Amino acid sequence: MYSYNEFDQTLVNERVEQFRDQTKRYLSGGLTEEQFRPLRLMNGLYIQTHAPMLRINIPYGLLSSKQLRMLATVSREYDKDYVHFTTRQNVQYNWPALERVPDILADLASVEMHGIQSSGSCIRNITSDPLAGVCADEVEDPRPYCEIIRQWSTLHPEFSYLPRKFKIAISGSPKDRAITQMHDIGLHMKKDNDGCIGFEVLVGGGLGRTPVIGKTIAEFIAEADILSYLDAILRVYNRYGRRDNKYKARIKILVRETGLDTFSAQVDAEWKDSKGGELTLDNEAIQQVKDFFTPPNYSSADDAQLNTDLANSGAFRQWFKQNTREHKQTGYRVVSLSLKSPHRAPGDVTYDQLNSIADLADQYNFGEIRTTHDQNLVFADIKTAELFSLWQQLEQHQLATANIGTITDMICCPGLDFCSLANASSIDIAQGITEKFTDRAIDMGSIKLKMSGCMNGCGHHSIGEIGILGVDKKGEQWYQFTLGGSDSNECKLGERLGRAIAKADVVKTVDDIVNVYKQHRTGDEKFASTLERIGIQPFKDKVYGAN
Repeated sequence: MYSYNEFDQTLVNERVEQFRDQTKRYLSGGLTEEQFRPLRLMNGLYIQTHAPMLRINIPYGLLSSKQLRMLATVSREYDKDYVHFTTRQNVQYNWPALERVPDILADLASVEMHGIQSSGSCIRNITSDPLAGVCADEVEDPRPYCEIIRQWSTLHPEFSYLPRKFKIAISGSPKDRAITQMHDIGLHMKKDNDGCIGFEVLVGGGLGRTPVIGKTIAEFIAEADILSYLDAILRVYNRYGRRDNKYKARIKILVRETGLDTFSAQVDAEWKDSKGGELTLDNEAIQQVKDFFTPPNYSSADDAQLNTDLANSGAFRQWFKQNTREHKQTGYRVVSLSLKSPHRAPGDVTYDQLNSIADLADQYNFGEIRTTHDQNLVFADIKTAELFSLWQQLEQHQLATANIGTITDMICCPGLDFCSLANASSIDIAQGITEKFTDRAIDMGSIKLKMSGCMNGCGHHSIGEIGILGVDKKGEQWYQFTLGGSDSNECKLGERLGRAIAKADVVKTVDDIVNVYKQHRTGDEKFASTLERIGIQPFKDKVYGAN
């Protein structure tokens, strides 16, 4: 993984001290709330319902065991012994004291971590495929390019105060596991007829109150030109994006109101002046970053021990089927650590668990951990002969719930329990769904349930096969359902089921939807396929009563 050089470390250290001074001035009355707000946001600090919330970047979801241990230490020293992993592969602390935040950032800086641009109207954390570098279908490992874009965008003087936040994701495989179509810019790595690496560029995607699927603005941009092309897009957005209405300030609104063809022409005109200039990437610069992402020292192995272990344990066999994936290296598997056990809110991990995960990463996984946009963790390089031993230890720490991809592996934002923007709670609803379906989740197969506590859509409800959105009705919590969304290659927005459901009936409504699926599915047909075949009306009839 990428390691800071002297410049990187100096920049982060100086930023910590700068924010320490700003915080002191604010607490002493030298800065007003209005003056302090953009300063704290640019360092990842929000003011939530009960306490400040601090968000820490995890670039493209990659962590070392040393960094994970520091996240654990911070949770114990400054918070309440746990952290929350988000849908942008980041981590959040929900209870830090404002005056101690500079100390937190200083501790994190010691292990090459920070909160710079994890909030505010700027380019946010660059995200990617959690299977980058280990999936067999990969065109090219996207992580070096994520790092190049991260370095270019960090504290960019022209893009630090954009009309609104800006999100970029990169996929290196034909199968899009980074939800690139729902980002302000999505990049699909591909090769041209000569085998040269480049990017298909999508623009104008996004979730929130106006969910939009991104559109292709360029079929192929050579790797040498990708920074200058991104720069051109950002310049056009910075110039023409609306600043009079925050609900219409995202680039998706600009692209829609301008029209893709006109927007594309504006970008091309801007790019004409910068293409071939100082932002051009040469092979040496690209290779220098690629050298940080060389494969680990894999050893030769076979599956003899794995086959024995699978034959001897049904519980292990179920976990293997649900929580591991094929690896491009023979004798290895990718392992998902479920953060959706019945004992915690989705995405939450305790101090003890964080340290245990770090220890297991050192023992089994070359000291690395990955975060995912569905709020789980990944060990990407596990020997098949060691899977059973790893599973046994994960079981001891409540990290081996065999539910990846099932209805209990839901995405869920913190909702009204923490977020000052939320209209309704999410965590207690998630717990109710988990209690209802824990014993049935495996039998129902793949169902992607996503839930948000407000229109900002941090829980990705718009693209859930079952989407749940919390809304406020005269001070009461209600929930709108959508069905048929998708976050895969053909990204799709869900269709509204009907009128909002009272909070007390949400779990029953999910059960009704699942029962319709069970009644109509054929064989091992997945929920999405059944819904596509029979349409939404049978689900409406069950939930609201047939006319």
